Amino acid sequence: MANSTVPTDFDHKTFLENLTKQPGVYQMYDSDGKILYVGKAKNLKNRVSTYFQSSGLPIKTQVLVKRIASIEITVAPSEAEALVLEHNLIKAQKPPFNVLLRDDKSFPYIFLSQGERHPRIAFHRGTKKKKGRYFGPFPNSGAVRESLSFLQKTFGVRQCEDSVYKNRHRPCLLFQIGRCSGPCVDRVSDEDYHADIEQTVMFLEGKNEVLHQQLTAKMEEASESLAFEKAAQIRDRITALRQVQAQQVVEAGHSNLDAIACVSENGVACIHILYVRQGRIMGSKNYLPKDRLAHNEADVLSAFIAHTYIGGTQMELPAALITSHKLNDEEALVEAIMLSSKKAIKITSNVRTYRAKWLAMALEAGRQNLKNHLNNKQTLRQRYEALQEALSLDDMPNTIECFDISHSSGEKTVASCVVFDQNGPCKSDYRRFNIDGITGGDDFAAMEQALSRRYTRVQKEAKALPELLLIDGGKGQLGIAKKVMGELGIDEITLVGVAKGTTRKPGFETLVFEDGREQTIESDNPGLHLIQQVRDEAHRFAITGHKHRRDKSRKTSVLEGIPGIGPKRRRELLKHFGGLQEVMNANVDDLAKVASISKKMAEEVYSALHSE
Repeated sequence: MANSTVPTDFDHKTFLENLTKQPGVYQMYDSDGKILYVGKAKNLKNRVSTYFQSSGLPIKTQVLVKRIASIEITVAPSEAEALVLEHNLIKAQKPPFNVLLRDDKSFPYIFLSQGERHPRIAFHRGTKKKKGRYFGPFPNSGAVRESLSFLQKTFGVRQCEDSVYKNRHRPCLLFQIGRCSGPCVDRVSDEDYHADIEQTVMFLEGKNEVLHQQLTAKMEEASESLAFEKAAQIRDRITALRQVQAQQVVEAGHSNLDAIACVSENGVACIHILYVRQGRIMGSKNYLPKDRLAHNEADVLSAFIAHTYIGGTQMELPAALITSHKLNDEEALVEAIMLSSKKAIKITSNVRTYRAKWLAMALEAGRQNLKNHLNNKQTLRQRYEALQEALSLDDMPNTIECFDISHSSGEKTVASCVVFDQNGPCKSDYRRFNIDGITGGDDFAAMEQALSRRYTRVQKEAKALPELLLIDGGKGQLGIAKKVMGELGIDEITLVGVAKGTTRKPGFETLVFEDGREQTIESDNPGLHLIQQVRDEAHRFAITGHKHRRDKSRKTSVLEGIPGIGPKRRRELLKHFGGLQEVMNANVDDLAKVASISKKMAEEVYSALHSE
């Protein structure tokens, strides 16, 4: 018998359709905005889907699901860090449906002793009474032992007990197999041993760039000496270092800050905050502010910070705010907050290491939550109703189609057609058209060919026509659409051209109608947001189609097709990562660590490699 678990006020189907498959944490809230449950997942989409299956749910889970009104997610770099974040959130928020988690003392750490001639690293669990440094926490003992094994093979720092170390007279088996440098019998100088300790600490703190440079230099030295086997071993070590580096993003340092990220799309902005206290993420919150006067994300952030932090916050005021965009009025905001709270605070967007990782987590969570909001059925319904009113349509359109053209200086032109209904994008109905037989760069001819091919086939197969057809362009493109529809005898479709307007900024679009009249809609109108969403999706679909066609025709390395990446930078990329596959797997931060690759260029390289 099926369980009646699906809540009436939460659109779980649309939410799950747009949910990421990355690891992370999900927080469930009731209709009053109170936290119900916090969970972690290796694959967010697969895990959250289990709560909405038609049968087999325990009674307690059924009660939970019936009360869900909204779900917010925070994407984590790994499942392990998602587990630690889940632990922190449960301790801070005490959700009623969560079981009380273990105490901090039960989490394992890596311990580095201090005050000794030859410090040791070891597994640690329990109270932190010994003199030294503790790195962690780790999600389980297996993660600690895996890291210790890697450190042992890479740096050779001793891990034996002090009693064993003090009573050795000859090297042990670990020295013989290359997993210890033998400090107990002076097989390594104190200077070299402490250099190994420093490198171990840098690894555990996530400061690996210096290590990569040193290993790369050693690899080159081995290659020049024709010691290719040794060079291959060092190359594998570089790859292993990238794969197993234990950057503790969820917990690092002793920072007290709020990481505030803003993302916007189709006229809607989303702000996501991570609350970090004593180096630990204690919670997160999602906001959808409405600001008619804001022109960009920085303006939205400025207004939000002024509203939220001047006069105090619900949480203790942190020492710093790190923002995803540089604010034009940073100094004024800092002064205003200090006058109202009598506490100095720092605002910055220029951050590195673990602070940059926290900000990246907030950005990714903001993107995901905004995507879920935009595709929510209730939101879409409001947008369709607003669009009907704004365009003075007799009936609400059931289906909207939009066309766009993409090419590079006339090369490999591709036209896109995207389809939306009242449930959102209908991706199975999307179509691309490779445009041939026209003068390169003639967008009018390309649009005419795409429309003719699309609606000739629709008529031939007796498929339903859309009620509204959007054309990305002004009077010229709309005139082509009118011509094609006239030739095909189609007169039941409302045609609207979407021109960018004089400023060419989102929110200032000009709508062009068949009778020649033009209309602008207020930037905060949900109907305009729907038009922007459909238009942007057509643009994205056309660009990815064009890039795929262009790259396929060139039949060259994917790196050769990226502007600004010449032979020298290609060599440096391949040399830094050890191969093309490692370059493909690298994120923006990793790419930016290559000497000749700036952050902006790293973003362009990443975008080009993952455009599909």
